[in-house]
Parts: sequence; structure tokens; C-alpha cells
Amino acid sequence: MKYNPSKIEKKWQKYWEKNKIFKDYSRKDKFYVLDMFPYPSGSGLHVGHPKGYIATDITARYQQMRGKSVLHPMGWDAFGLPTENYAIKNKIHPSIATAENVRTFKGQLEKIGFTYDWDREINTTDPEYYKWTQWIFLQLFEKGLAYESYEPINWCPSCKTGLANEDLDNGKCERCGSEVEQRPMRQWVLKMTDYADRLLEDLDTEGLDWEKSIVDQQKNWIGRSYGTSVKFKIKSGEASEEYIEVFTTRVDTIFSAAFLIVAPEHAVILDFKSQISNLEEIEAYIEQAKKKTVLQRTDLAKEKTGVELKGVKVINPANEEEISVWVSDFVLGDYGTGAVFADVHDERDFEFAKKYNIPLKVSIRPEDDASWEDVKSMKICFSGDGVLIDSGEFTGLTSQEARENITDWLEKTGSGKRTVKYKMRDWVFSRQRYWGEPIPIVHCEKCGAVGVPEEQLPVALPEVESYEPTGTGESPLAGISEWVNTTCPKCGGPAKRETNTMPQWAGSSWYYLRYIDAKNDHMLIDPALEKKWMPVDLYVGGAEHATRHLLYARFWHKFLYDIGVVSTKEPFKKLVHVGLINAADGRKMSKRWNNVINPDDVIAEFGADSLRLYEMFMGPFTQNISWNTEGVSGVRRFLEKVWRLFERVESEERQVTSKNGKEIESLIHKTIKKVTEDIEAFRFNTAVSSLMILVNVMEKEESLSKESYTKLIVLLSPFAPHIAEELWKKLGNTTSIFLEQWLTWDERMIVDETITMVVQVNGKVRDQLVVSADITEEDAREAALASEKVQRFVDGKEVRKVIFVKGKLVSIAI
Repeated sequence: MKYNPSKIEKKWQKYWEKNKIFKDYSRKDKFYVLDMFPYPSGSGLHVGHPKGYIATDITARYQQMRGKSVLHPMGWDAFGLPTENYAIKNKIHPSIATAENVRTFKGQLEKIGFTYDWDREINTTDPEYYKWTQWIFLQLFEKGLAYESYEPINWCPSCKTGLANEDLDNGKCERCGSEVEQRPMRQWVLKMTDYADRLLEDLDTEGLDWEKSIVDQQKNWIGRSYGTSVKFKIKSGEASEEYIEVFTTRVDTIFSAAFLIVAPEHAVILDFKSQISNLEEIEAYIEQAKKKTVLQRTDLAKEKTGVELKGVKVINPANEEEISVWVSDFVLGDYGTGAVFADVHDERDFEFAKKYNIPLKVSIRPEDDASWEDVKSMKICFSGDGVLIDSGEFTGLTSQEARENITDWLEKTGSGKRTVKYKMRDWVFSRQRYWGEPIPIVHCEKCGAVGVPEEQLPVALPEVESYEPTGTGESPLAGISEWVNTTCPKCGGPAKRETNTMPQWAGSSWYYLRYIDAKNDHMLIDPALEKKWMPVDLYVGGAEHATRHLLYARFWHKFLYDIGVVSTKEPFKKLVHVGLINAADGRKMSKRWNNVINPDDVIAEFGADSLRLYEMFMGPFTQNISWNTEGVSGVRRFLEKVWRLFERVESEERQVTSKNGKEIESLIHKTIKKVTEDIEAFRFNTAVSSLMILVNVMEKEESLSKESYTKLIVLLSPFAPHIAEELWKKLGNTTSIFLEQWLTWDERMIVDETITMVVQVNGKVRDQLVVSADITEEDAREAALASEKVQRFVDGKEVRKVIFVKGKLVSIAI
């Protein structure tokens, strides 16, 4: 009977669903395996999307066969700009577009044969789901962690909405690539910086198994800096007690501070504008700075510009010297204090001072005297640690010593203090769009912002005909007077609903919890179920979410931990990122390039098992790699070999005659060990390779024992479940292969009886001998010296030394 995947794959998918093969949650030990759920866009899945899903499915099947209750759910992250933009472009309501896209995605996933428990399916646009997203927001609001702000935010003129810093890619809108602007606007902000230390320190939690690159990205994004805040008193015509506060990590260079630089947004410009003699020049410079992106302002390669605030001077607290104040757009108003002191020991400051002829002086000497003359004459900038000179009582200290001692002195004199700053900002949580969760707040003239009572949740997104963004800073919801106008829950007076919606990231910040208790109408999650399943044992998804989604999810999880909703400090125990599958031309798959491969087409031609096996075999899981249809053909030929091997399986009554029976048995045990360890370590490509090696050896045999072939099928089953299930039945089994126990190996069977021992003479290989694997050192020496090939080089020479490396070589020195 010919291997025909189209006949067997649908059959087994129906069988698994009907018999609830992957829905047994009664076992003692648990394993929660989670995919980063997809955004159901209008274009459907391409072959790159299932790569991570296949890996988690292999793990789910493997863990079930290890005797565990396995939770492997799937859902849809469906709110946000992509669907809304798609709906606007195609003149279709976002809710209809979402339903159609989900149908398409789900149909595609079902063809691949995953173990998903669709009874737990969630959708972030379902009011019964976002009821609890709104509930979490209200808890944040009640604890003072959600607040209204009117400061400038990132505004995308194309998407017509505000964006968080995490939504930017090199200073541009991550979604559409447009240059963002800084626009003052009323918005809701979540106080994520209150959790900055815990977000950093908990990355070192015992048992957390994350890739180092992802941990580093989290740490770099949070960007904790230890330094010193220093007060530079302002001298402006007459004595003043006002000051400009500066944050620095290099307070050891303060004695060479030559000038201060403030951001265009700094309050000192407005507060002292009456004293600034060149105010028009300053204001013109600020207007130009507003037109630049953060990326343009901080580009290290770009020549720095600035203007002196004439009429404003400050006093350096270290030496009481009067220094000038400049404004430059490379200093950002929302980082540090929006001001820095500039000196000769910073490359950027050095170039700036040279350009504007600002006098400089050196206060740090390199410990290596080789470059001292060039540093002293200011031909070069020395920005490293060294020894202080011309620094008062601190002269002679190393930079490290001086940072501590100078800070101590500043604290005693009231001119400074130890400070910790973060690169990460609070989370801008408002979107001026329609397709998102309504923020459950009403605005009352008497009571201010008031949270919607829990019994009134969810605040449902109203049906509208026009949902195009306004571009005015108001959401389209603001125009629906019958929805906006309401009563205040606190005083009963007239009030208006909040019209901004939540960002796409809201629903994905806690969805892993809802899978555990998906139908609960009374609480976010049952405490007993949460304790049973959390933390997630394995989380797999794209590396592009290593900052935004992971940061937001960890922040919400820690808050839920603080209010007693969850029992773990971290949500995800093991985290693995999936490498991209690019098109055959090496570019990203895109309709624009006409290089998209639809998994439906691959399945129709080769079968789902071939797709699954190829995506795991094509290269290391975390590396990017290009699609090659020839590779799928090769994997299909391998599966046909496995299928044909069934014809060589002898019944248990007949004795199998094989010249290599013992070798095959040993190879099977080695393969069990290899496949087991590779699944655990996400080395799927080498696991598949070892299965191919075993099949090639088996193919040389005239007949195979049923036991040997059965073990092959069990090992293959997580990777190619449909063909495995079919062959399992053909072997006479009446229950699913996935209700079987995973195989174990016998250590005695994986030890080779013989090895190839290399013999070297004076470091050069002269012979290779097949010897017993447990050969003694004495026997190995005798065998090596007795070799005819070796004799030619040692005959008549003095053997000075013989080195024996067990299992590998004998090295003779003459």
C-alpha cells in the first residue's frame, strides 16, 4: 500500500479530537507549553509561522509520552492597528475582518495536526476576555499605577495615534515606518518604572532558563545606571538659589566640567527666558529640534549642534568655577535629568567643545603614560578610567575611588546624591484608535477620573459605522455621544466615558493565565488552577518580542503577584526564540516580493508530516534560514522509506535473520538517547538526522524485528505524528501511539565493543587500529608499537614517551 498522506492525516486529526487524546489533565505531573499566539492578519499564515508551533507540538507530544498532563492551548491576539488598517483598506468592519482572519488561521493550523486544546481557545477581542483586561487596569488604577499625563509623547502621523517607546524601531513607527513626532497629549500611562528593579533582578531567579541574548535585551532596555545627581547653581545677573540638576555616571571628571548642556525641552529655558539675551536664536533652534526624531537627535555619527544660553551661567560645585550653559538636541528631555555636564573626557563633548571653541582642561590622566602627551595637549580625547589630576583633595585617586569619594563629599555639602536612573520609561497606554479595549474610566467634573465598578464590566466596544482615526488626538469613540455620555459611579452626576482605547499589548500581557481557566465568569483565574499550572514551563516565540511583549507581560505578572492573583514571581520558566524562515531568495516572505509560500500548498503536495519534519530538519531552531522546496521533497522520500520498511517487519513468531542485528540494536539505543536529549535541548535538526541514519541502516536489512521497527515509529511520532499513528495501527495496536510511554535506553547497549584508535608518532598520524573499546593502556601500547606502519618510523629509534588517551589514541614520541 502506497504512502498517501492526504488519506491518513485528516483521519488521525479527527481521531485525536474525538477521543480527546491530548486533553487528559488528570496526571500528577504537569507541563505547560505555550506559543506566542498569532495576530490573525488578512494574509493568513506562510510557512515561516508554523516553525515555532511545530517545535512546541513536538515537545507537547513528547512530554505526554513521558507521563505528564500537558497544557498546549492556542488563541488570537486580535485587537490593534493591523486589523483596523486592514479593515479600513478593504472597507470591512474590524470585527468582521477579525472573524474571517481567525477562521483562515485556524483552518491552516488544523491541517498541520497540532495538539491544541481548542476548548480553551481565547480571543482578545471577545468582551468576556477583555472584561478581565479591563479589570486588571482598574486594579492598577486603584493602586496608583495608572495615571493621566499631558506630556509630549511619540505621535505617528500615519497611524494617527500615540505610541510607547517600545513601539518604535530606530526612532520610527514599528508598524508603518513613519517618522514619529513629539506631541503633547492627554494619555493614560502605566507606572512601569516602579517595577524596574524587580524586572531586572528577577531575571536572575533560580530556575529561570532564558537564552542569554533575551536576558541581555531585557537588561539593556531597562537600562539601569548607577551614578550621581549634581546641583549646578544658576548665576543669572544676581545671586540665585535655583539650580540645574545633572545626572552623571562619571562624577570623577567633574573638576574638568567646562560647560552644561540642556535638552531643548528643559524647563530652565522657559524659567529664565527674560535673562537669555539670544532668546530668538534659542527658540528657532528648539523649533528645528521638534522636527527631528529621537534617532536623528542621538545619532552618534551625526555632527552635533547647539546654541549657548547667553545670560545664564552656572557654578561648578566642585571648584566654584563659573561655566556656560548650552542647549543641544542630542540631550533628551526624558532621559536622566535632561541635562549633562560636558568635559574633555567624553568624545561627544570633546567634539562639541572643539567645534564651538569652548576652553577645556584635563582632570584624568591615563595610567599608561604612552598617550599622556597627546591627552595633555588635547590632541586626543581620553574617555577611560585613570588617575585624577588638578582635582583638589581628590588628586591622585583612581577614577573608581574618586567616584565614591566625590559623591560622599557632594552629599555632605548638599550639592549632590547617589542616584539610580533607568532608560525604560513608563508605559504610554492610550491609543487614539477604535479597535482596542475601551479603558474603563469615566470623567466627572466633580469627582475627576473614576473607575467603572467591576459589576459593570465589560465596558463593551460600541458598534460604529465610521471607525477611521480622526488625527485630532481623539479616538473615533469620542463622536458617539450616546456611548460617551454616562453617569458618575461615585456621585451619580453627569460624566463622560474615556474614549482612548488600550494598546494591542494589553490583551497579550496576561493571556497565558486565561488559558488555564478560560471559561471562568466570576474571576480572572481560579487560585487552585493557577497554582497547578504556573509557571509556563516552555514559552516559544519571535525574538522581536524580547523587549515589548515580555517586558509588559512580566510587569503585569508582578503586579498580579503583589495583589495575590498569581503565585509565581515570573510567568515563563524556559524561553526559546524561533529563527525566521525566509523565502528562497533570502528575503523576508512578503506579498510585496511575491515570494510567500503558503503551508496549505506544501501540505497538499507533500503532506503535513513532511512540512513538520522539514521545518525542524532545515537548520538549528534559533537560526534564520531560507526555504528550499527541494528539502521538503527529501524529507518526503525519507518518510516513504519509513513506510516501505513496514513490509520487512517479520511477525513475532518468525526469527529475524540479520548479519547486523546486534549493531542495529545498539544503534536504536543510541538513537533513543540522541532523540530524547535533542528534544529536551531544542536540537530538532540533529534529532531528525539521527532518525535518518537509523532508517538508512535498517533499509539495508532484508527483514526487521517488530520490536526494532516499533521503536523507530515511537521515536518518529512527535515529529511526524500522522504517519506514526497509521503505522502504529498497522503493527496491530488498538490505542493511540501517544498514550504509550516514551522509550528509555540501556547504557550498556550504547557502548561500542570496538573503536578506531589513532596512532601518532611525533604528533603525526601513522596508523589507525580497530581495537577493543575497553583496551588497557599496556595492550594499546603493544598494539601501536607492533603496527607495521608505525615500525617504519620507530625502528632503530629511542622511544622516549608513550601517551595513551583511552578510547582515542596512542601518541609515541621518539
